[in-house]
Amino acid sequence: MTKTELVEAIYEELGFSKKMSAEIVEKVFETLKETLARGEPVKISSFGRFVVRGKRARKGRNPHTGAEILLEARRVVTFRPSQTLKKLLNDADVWRTGP
Repeated sequence: MTKTELVEAIYEELGFSKKMSAEIVEKVFETLKETLARGEPVKISSFGRFVVRGKRARKGRNPHTGAEILLEARRVVTFRPSQTLKKLLNDADVWRTGP
């Protein structure tokens, strides 16, 4: 699902204008980004939890040349789905049938 499809779903389900739906989606994502940028976790009930984690610097390899490179320390976002979401995903037959 893309951001545009999310806006469309809000527009159709809730009856807001497309402009208002787009503003809602933008504000939600902006709030999530700002919270994560501060290093704070984001927990969405019945969906999951986004957490910022630090990764240490380490040696890596350039896959094209095989040359050794140093990967700098960085922060990454991880997602842990809630039990509710895990159950929904595992009970759904959608992924078994394919597109």
